[in-house]
Amino acid sequence: MRDASHTRQKIHRAALDLFSSRGVAETSVRDLAQAAGIAEGTLYRHYASKDDLVADLFLSNYAAFAERLRTVRAVAGLRARLDAVAALVFGFHDADPTLFRFLLLVQHQALARGGDGDDNPVTVLRAMILEAQAAGEVTMTDPDLACALVLGLLLQPATALVYGRLSGPLLPLSSTVAAACWRTLNP
Repeated sequence: MRDASHTRQKIHRAALDLFSSRGVAETSVRDLAQAAGIAEGTLYRHYASKDDLVADLFLSNYAAFAERLRTVRAVAGLRARLDAVAALVFGFHDADPTLFRFLLLVQHQALARGGDGDDNPVTVLRAMILEAQAAGEVTMTDPDLACALVLGLLLQPATALVYGRLSGPLLPLSSTVAAACWRTLNP
């Protein structure tokens, strides 16, 4: 079993690197197998298709990030939570830009295969906003719009970085972005 786990880790790392640098559509199963140092048949023993690999990589890492984001709910007050969320998101980007870029770039494709339940960062953020609305901390009344706006403020700097319109690291920008999120929720 250890060997299978080791092979799966090699597949994951190779896939993240290739998908993030080339794109999913531009990466073949042959490319993945070569980068992982395995035979194509070995890759198919772990995943029925490239799409299954993409979905597994995305959904497992998306759920893991939602769990990390859930820890921020222990912070008192939405203003402080926004600081913690921005620091968590930008710190995650700076610590593993390849994984962050993968999640960012394939989210629209991969979310169609799942990821719309409680183990979803969007659901966690929306719950924080709902709690803040109930406590009277937020003047914006539409929680879905509020969540979408905050997500835009959190993700657009990473997108700008991907396209060379912003330089990193992102973590030093977290307080500025958190303050913008707060102002957006309280126009």
